[in-house]
Amino acid sequence: MWLQSTSASERRVLLATYAGYGLDGFDLMIYSFIIPTLLTLWSMSKAQAGYIATGALVTSAIGGWAAGVLADRFGRARILQLTVLWFALFTFLSGFTHNFGELFLTRALQGFGFGGEWSVGSVLVAEIIDARHRGKATGLVQSSWSVGWAAAALAYWAVSIIAPPEVAWKILFWLGILPGLLVIYIRRNVAEPAIFTQMRAQRILTAGAAARRGVFLDIFRPPLLRTTILATLLSTGMLGAYYSITTWLPTFLAKERHLSVGASTGYLLMVISGSLAGYLVSAWLTDTIGRRRGFILFAACAMVLILLYTRLPVAGGMFLIGFPLGFFILGIFSGMGACLAELYPSAVRGSGQGFTYSVGRGIGGFCPSLIGVLSTRFPLGDTIAGFTVAAYALVIVSALAIPETRGRVLAESAVES
Repeated sequence: MWLQSTSASERRVLLATYAGYGLDGFDLMIYSFIIPTLLTLWSMSKAQAGYIATGALVTSAIGGWAAGVLADRFGRARILQLTVLWFALFTFLSGFTHNFGELFLTRALQGFGFGGEWSVGSVLVAEIIDARHRGKATGLVQSSWSVGWAAAALAYWAVSIIAPPEVAWKILFWLGILPGLLVIYIRRNVAEPAIFTQMRAQRILTAGAAARRGVFLDIFRPPLLRTTILATLLSTGMLGAYYSITTWLPTFLAKERHLSVGASTGYLLMVISGSLAGYLVSAWLTDTIGRRRGFILFAACAMVLILLYTRLPVAGGMFLIGFPLGFFILGIFSGMGACLAELYPSAVRGSGQGFTYSVGRGIGGFCPSLIGVLSTRFPLGDTIAGFTVAAYALVIVSALAIPETRGRVLAESAVES
């Protein structure tokens, strides 16, 4: 197994980033389980619930880029600690809110850390793992999202049994402070990648104070501008499709397929199980067939599956299709961290990766709101399918245009040829 060929320091980085992204997923997804309780306790509207979700996604776009810029200047491991502390603190504080406005504020602030953690953690992994296994490593870390999502579902179920609704939602948010303990492990066990320390030393040696001011705006200048545009479109398509499906899937199952809470949970767990398998298989596949082919294959399959899933009756195999649906809609992300890192040179790698993925998240975050508006005129299933197919078409077009980066050595400039 490829993990056996990694060093102890590389495995420590993998463990730290795996735990960080999984806890990131727990803190973000827990809100989706709390929404029904808040609709009742606070008489909050569905529109307000959607604003809270979108607010966190928009600030995560800002936080992701900002964290990437800071990581290029101050270090990957150092900024990773800050982002973990940030999203843990504001998830915890969300448990003390009393109304829509207060929760909107704490969740929006939590978004800054949520977006930053992925940007910095994925760069850290990409720079420390050998090029032969970079896709598998970033995919392994990405798979922890499914673990965090499943943990949120199980925590919701467990806390709901032992506490009344007016207390249970608070406990779930308070659990969000636990990721803060991860910072202790990172400080003791995770060092800056050699690529980063060498790059920073060279910049200081050759250009002095001018270099230390940073060059993050280089991602908007030739020859990197085209790469930035294409990578942003690629991210927008992937994340727009993901948010379109996962945000509205529980409502689709309940309202259009008339499933009970228990049955809907079973269908959701089937999708989550498929997503975990998809992450791991795609992580191996992206190092085998390349980043571009992997994106195109998974996007094309996901397009077909979402059309089937939203049209088949419950008795027509919907439950079984949930596994491959989760496999492809989440598995497509495995190669993303490696690809974005390989597209940029070391001096602006955090900035480029943070900007393109985070802006994609911010734009994609509006898809659920648009689906909610259009579903008042069209069937929800058709609206979900329409947005998802359009988003994956954008992925395919973007993937065809970006350069193949598999095996690229990060010590060299990753400027598009």
